[in-house]
Amino acid sequence: MAEGAASVKVVIPARYGSSRLPGKPLADIAGTPMVIHVWRRAVQAAGGPSSVVIAVDDDRVADVAGAHGAQVLMTCGNHASGTERSAEVADRLGWDDTEIVVNLQGDEPLIPVDLIGRVAGALASTTDAEIATLACPFENNADISDPNLVKVVCDARGRACYFSRAPIPHDRTHGRPDLRHFPYLRHIGLYAYRVGTLRRLSGLPPAPMETIEHLEQLKALWHGMPILVERIAHAPPHGVDTPDDLAAMRRHVLGGPV
Repeated sequence: MAEGAASVKVVIPARYGSSRLPGKPLADIAGTPMVIHVWRRAVQAAGGPSSVVIAVDDDRVADVAGAHGAQVLMTCGNHASGTERSAEVADRLGWDDTEIVVNLQGDEPLIPVDLIGRVAGALASTTDAEIATLACPFENNADISDPNLVKVVCDARGRACYFSRAPIPHDRTHGRPDLRHFPYLRHIGLYAYRVGTLRRLSGLPPAPMETIEHLEQLKALWHGMPILVERIAHAPPHGVDTPDDLAAMRRHVLGGPV
């Protein structure tokens, strides 16, 4: 675990239902359920299984994860986000408000272990941000316009000003985003929270901009919670959202082309 992040928990929200890929946490990748690939990386980052919890909403996921030795907690089935599911875990396990929790999505089987420590360490190193997340430079102009790749704009101290699916900032002079004119940043959806922040955030109403963009981190900004953006050099491997993503992941893990 990163220096300064000695007391870190990792919660892996693993919701069984998915409109694009039902049963996603249990999808087989090289003989192992996807959520277990994620859990093993989290265990390595956290220094042991006792600091990692898989938060589930279905007995099928709970049974499989438990059989692999994971710490599992059955959570409410109607949470709107992984943040709310993580907050329930923190409450039920009685975690202290000062502890740091990394929310690691259960569909990221190739997440680099060092990034889990990196985001936790970033939050541990500051007292004037309540959340930490990651961003990296875009590598080509076409990706900047992809609404599935979230953009973030930061202030001079590295705090997030805004997240959007649209290309931000808008280039009024040239009319279209171009890396020759501005260093556009791609947001990486890995978060570290202090438990107290996690509890407060989960109880707040949705923000108008969160609702229209479908980006839950905008709720934190709307309610005045500073978000530290730690910059990394390159984006991690893509997660699994669709059957095509799953097929590509299987090829990659087995040594074939993605």
